[in-house]
Amino acid sequence: MASRLSNLSVDGERLWQTLMDTARFGGTPKGGVRRLALSDEDRQVRNWLADQAKSAGYTFGVDDLGNMYVQRPGRDQTRDPIAMGSHLDTQPTGGKFDGVLGVLAGLEVLRTLDDAKIETDAPICLVNWTNEEGARFAPGEMGSEVFAGDVTHEFALSRKDADGISVAEALQRIGYGGNERAGERRFAAMIELHIEQGPVLESQNLVIGVVDAAKGQMWYNGSVLGRESHAGTTPMDLRRDAFTAFSEFSLEIERIARSEAPAGVGTIGVATIGPGARNTIPGSVEFSLEFRHSNGERLAAMHDAAAAAAERISAGRGVSVRIERIWQKAPVAFAPQIVEIIDAAAKRLGHQTLRMTSGAGHDAVAVASVVPTAMIFVPCKDGISHNEAENATPRDCTAGANVLLHSVLGLSGVHGHD
Repeated sequence: MASRLSNLSVDGERLWQTLMDTARFGGTPKGGVRRLALSDEDRQVRNWLADQAKSAGYTFGVDDLGNMYVQRPGRDQTRDPIAMGSHLDTQPTGGKFDGVLGVLAGLEVLRTLDDAKIETDAPICLVNWTNEEGARFAPGEMGSEVFAGDVTHEFALSRKDADGISVAEALQRIGYGGNERAGERRFAAMIELHIEQGPVLESQNLVIGVVDAAKGQMWYNGSVLGRESHAGTTPMDLRRDAFTAFSEFSLEIERIARSEAPAGVGTIGVATIGPGARNTIPGSVEFSLEFRHSNGERLAAMHDAAAAAAERISAGRGVSVRIERIWQKAPVAFAPQIVEIIDAAAKRLGHQTLRMTSGAGHDAVAVASVVPTAMIFVPCKDGISHNEAENATPRDCTAGANVLLHSVLGLSGVHGHD
């Protein structure tokens, strides 16, 4: 049995084909994927996963946030399952691997155990978490945050997209508002496989990153309110231009983030200027803002600096610059015992590993507060993600899936095997 397990490997070609097949749900002309949470495209890929689960005879469940659970039974059904998974939603111009790799590699792990007729002691549960990206509904990591109890059901279900459609309405429309209450399930551990979304592994010619921590985050909605007036008749010194005030604020955000480099980063990803007329001085700007830092105290300092900058610019320019923090997550340290199991599995498979801190948010980061959790990273080409050009190699995807497989086996146990 020991030899049989040590030689066990996923079917890399099948995993790759599955990645390519599912990319057609929301596939873009440039080779990426646009599959926003709870959209028609999301419904299509969810239906596909549900069909795979049911045809294989796995137990299938959906909770009231749309989180999907695909569970393979174990010998001891009284044991809490070992969870693995990620998300199937993407950015508006996303790629084929962000999140998707973690879900489909998890499916491949289940298939591999079926093919080898291996019975684990504990059940194994594959999870597709809802709205990790936060691209359509903010904040992100929604399904996993509600599962962990960090965000209430009511708050999450009431979030609306740009068209005024709420999460609750979108779930009902695509048929994925389940009867199970998010957070009622219990897991003994969870592992998430993900592309790195950065250049470190590739630059060091490494295949496996063992993620033992994640940066904290703060998300904001912001606004600048000035005064609309005629662009040709209003003297420069009498203007209350919302856009130039916003420009000054955005440069201040860059200065704050640079002062905390490399551990701290700051980003304004969305800005909408109103009224958007060529010959009218802008009277408003609506924008997003986020900060990330691996140190909680320094993350709080970034918030304080941004608030001070908003107050200073408001007074100096005769406008109102406001930021509202809509979500925050403290820096997370993953469970040391899960980290060690992943590291040991990777080394047994012949990989040199690198301990890493994730700069991106992930479902594992949310779940870590209630379940012992850690992550596996594999490289992505040029470190590019949240981009249609996002890419990874079949070799690296297979390697990551094999580390996931052997880590899950180490956690779930196999009768008669140490």
